[in-house]
Amino acid sequence: MKNKIVLAMAATFALGSTVAMAQDPIQIVYIGKNTGNPYFDSISGGFEDACAELNCEYQFVAPATAEATSQIPLIEAQIQRGVDVIGIAPNSPDALNQVLDSAKAQGILVLTVNGDLVGNESHRDATILPVDFTKTGPNQVELMGSMIDYKGEIAILSATTEAPDQNTWIAAMNDTLENDPKYKDMNLVATVYGDDQPEKSTTEMEALLANYPDLVGVIAPTTVGIAAAAQVVQSRGIANTVHVTGLGLPSEMRDFIKDGTVSAFQLWSPYNEGWLAVHFALGVLDGSIKNEVGETFEVPNLGTIKIDELNAMNTQAELTTFDASNIDDFDF
Repeated sequence: MKNKIVLAMAATFALGSTVAMAQDPIQIVYIGKNTGNPYFDSISGGFEDACAELNCEYQFVAPATAEATSQIPLIEAQIQRGVDVIGIAPNSPDALNQVLDSAKAQGILVLTVNGDLVGNESHRDATILPVDFTKTGPNQVELMGSMIDYKGEIAILSATTEAPDQNTWIAAMNDTLENDPKYKDMNLVATVYGDDQPEKSTTEMEALLANYPDLVGVIAPTTVGIAAAAQVVQSRGIANTVHVTGLGLPSEMRDFIKDGTVSAFQLWSPYNEGWLAVHFALGVLDGSIKNEVGETFEVPNLGTIKIDELNAMNTQAELTTFDASNIDDFDF
């Protein structure tokens, strides 16, 4: 009888604790690649607005620089803090495996957002990407080709050497250039890395122009890199001979589009990634969404979202191309 009373008391206490915990707002943190990168302001805005609407607590943190291991102390701090959800834009495809496993072992839902652990997907629960990243590289090559009549020397100005998403796109660019006869006269002469720092990206762009005097185009698949490359071209007044494109923010590229320094670039809505991440996370935690391949669910303003292979979700089907005809239609 005593044992039954003790068990009943324990059950009552546990139930009371569960009710109390259920009343606490879900805590969500998003860890960006590095501070001072406006791209992550937009993603964070999606997280923030969704949490304000759905009553969860949200925090954004990021390391000072985007080295492969720079996010590990931040993840450890969030585990110690006891958050419910960690969203992260990983700086490495594998350097975070152990610490993310520790987070999952503590019952934390781990989502990669705007980048994935390519080849190491088992160390997170799901990934939220803006588009199917297999399309990004070929689309960037096609956009550059259309600017240079599909011939001449081109270069790539990327983020860091370990950035998994950029490396995925660059691999696809190389494959497209090597195997699609449409691009046989485009010669990739260099791939350089600005580490997503404006100063280093500017230095790398200037070095490209110095080392390759016949360069006709630069693809920068990073918002920091494309802005730096465009600034160099604008300052030198060489937009008619060196074409710049890549992935950029309309708010940062608007002036370059309007003065003709850049004719077109691409991206997606970073905001929607944060918006989707919160709706997905809360749905998984309350049981209304099953994190299983093939499942679908509805998200306000985004419509039906499907969980694809490797538990990946996209916020839109295709990249958006920004040029003089539509640049004023976007404010992020």
